[in-house]
Amino acid sequence: MCAMIVLSVGLSSCSIKQRVKKADRMYAIGEYYDAADLYKQCYSRISPQKERAMKAHVAFNQGECYRILNNSRAVNAYKNAIRNKYQDSIVYLRYAQVLQYQGKYKEADQQYLIYLQSYPTDYQAQAGHYACQQINEWKKQTSRYKVSLSKDFNAKRSSSFAPQFIGEDADAIMFTTNRQASGASGNRKKNLKRPSPVTGAQLFSLYSARKNAAGEWEDIALAEGLYGDEQEEQENDSTSGGGAKNTAELGVCCFSADGRTMYFTYSKPVNGQDLGAKIYRSSRASGEWGEAQEVKLFADSSITVGHPSLSASGDTLYFVSDAPNGFGGKDLYMAELDGEEWVNVQNMGAQINSAGDEMYPCIHPNGTLYFASNGHPGYGGLDIFMAQQDTTVHDSTAWLIFNMGAPFNSNNDDFGITFAGNSQNGFFSSNRGQKKGYDQIYEFVLPEMVFLVEGKLTDNQGEPISNATIRLVGDDGTNTKVQARRDGTYKIKVNKDARYIMLATARGYLNAREGFNTHNLTDSKTYQQDFILSPVSKPVTMDNIFYEFGKWDLTPASEEGLQSLVKLLNDNPNITIELSAHTDMKGDSVFNVRLSEKRAEAVCNYLISKGIERERLTPVGYGKQKPVTADKALHTQYPFIPQEQVLDEAFILSLPTEQQEICNQINRRTEFKVLRTTYKLY
Repeated sequence: MCAMIVLSVGLSSCSIKQRVKKADRMYAIGEYYDAADLYKQCYSRISPQKERAMKAHVAFNQGECYRILNNSRAVNAYKNAIRNKYQDSIVYLRYAQVLQYQGKYKEADQQYLIYLQSYPTDYQAQAGHYACQQINEWKKQTSRYKVSLSKDFNAKRSSSFAPQFIGEDADAIMFTTNRQASGASGNRKKNLKRPSPVTGAQLFSLYSARKNAAGEWEDIALAEGLYGDEQEEQENDSTSGGGAKNTAELGVCCFSADGRTMYFTYSKPVNGQDLGAKIYRSSRASGEWGEAQEVKLFADSSITVGHPSLSASGDTLYFVSDAPNGFGGKDLYMAELDGEEWVNVQNMGAQINSAGDEMYPCIHPNGTLYFASNGHPGYGGLDIFMAQQDTTVHDSTAWLIFNMGAPFNSNNDDFGITFAGNSQNGFFSSNRGQKKGYDQIYEFVLPEMVFLVEGKLTDNQGEPISNATIRLVGDDGTNTKVQARRDGTYKIKVNKDARYIMLATARGYLNAREGFNTHNLTDSKTYQQDFILSPVSKPVTMDNIFYEFGKWDLTPASEEGLQSLVKLLNDNPNITIELSAHTDMKGDSVFNVRLSEKRAEAVCNYLISKGIERERLTPVGYGKQKPVTADKALHTQYPFIPQEQVLDEAFILSLPTEQQEICNQINRRTEFKVLRTTYKLY
């Protein structure tokens, strides 16, 4: 009986080992979905005491499958591998990466540091550690780009990604999706392709769409001409009872500038053997895509290539490959067109490529390269990067790399960016916020930066001036004149990186001048510039002119008011003014006149020290001879003072003590009034 039990256990152990070997074979050929399922079945049946090394191996490979599939179960799988003493330190790097993918940056950083203890120079671990340290600062940075989920290209329970505009007009698009098939009329058809053993999802196809006159995307359907024979083959297989045999996938495409030539990624196993992805080329005629031909890039046909991107001139092809002697994972390559052949195939170098994966290249018409990478410092998973050639060195392989940041990048996979023509608007792909990892297409726009100057013109009583004119002159060549609205407001659009001078004028008022510049701006901005114009025919009280008590010495608090008067005289070089000082009713009349004269002279002396000609200034001291007559503004500020009321001694003495002091303070003032407007004019 015991012998039978031992034999039974032995057979069971042998069966588990065989199943693990089968899962390993699936893993080796990239059938990650099926391999993960088989590893899961095996893991719980392996004894942690007798087969701990095997249990750790299964857990790690299960984690690898889940990581590649963006499945959150990867975290627990790597935990199990560590718990069972997996011997390779790589488990800490992979564990850190999936934690970062889930946005658990603090925990991820701890695992990166553990791995760096064994491999202190590993770039991926250094990049991950750096990103986890910087993430809070990155999150504070703002962007002008506006991102929103596309309502047109995403379908339920499916993935859609890597859209590409067909030609420069940007009115047609093609994208990769595994949605349920539909014809041009929109009628759904049964998806006859079997699920992928790699992802467990339906295989991918190319769909196209066009913009209608209203700018809306419509006619979303399988790309015409690419699926005719294969669709017929699938339907024949289905109706004959044999089941669908087609496992071909089409996706990630690009187009020539005229939209008539397409390059796309194509993968189809032959006799059950996966030969890897290839790039094919097709030309359009009569509205349909013609028979596709493989693009030969490497002599070794076993090398996988995909994700093509064509330069605007059509003579350079950027693509992804796992060719030998790369930098690790998948690398970006480029090739040049010579007649009908692509030659001078070369790896894009260590500045672009890392030990991780670099994929989904997109070359903007302006020469900027965009790509996705999980090897450079980023938010997690694939991030979108921008690369510009370094013009400071004479080397065509020298690049400056920038992470695009939020809102493009998240802790999940962000990739497959494309631009509408030469603009900075377009689409990209992401699986952010998707519990089942579905890829979705997002739209992004870069709003135009708008620079404005606006404000209101009023008199010194706060009343709007409706007949005012604003003249704007800039060093960018701007010279424009704008009439203020009835309420005294105005608004003028200005340009970036310019310096402007504004002159406000109105009949019966003195001019006012202001300046500003629009240099070093990174976002839209509206400058607020109000103007208060002083009347020519009435005395104007100067605010904020202060003297020492009982003296004529100007206090430091007067500087702002005095500078305003200097500016007014410089803005109006043809006027002369009477500069008068006034006291309240207190004290001796003779003393008050003398005091006010000295105060007026003190202000004039200040103006002269600032370059104002003496001939333009007439100082006068009135003492308490000219009390204020209340206007509408003063009545509004102090309702106890009736409009048109003279603040003479009789009125002031009729008031309570507190209100008397207010009136005395109002009477203590410095004023100017215009005497001439033709100084040195003739």
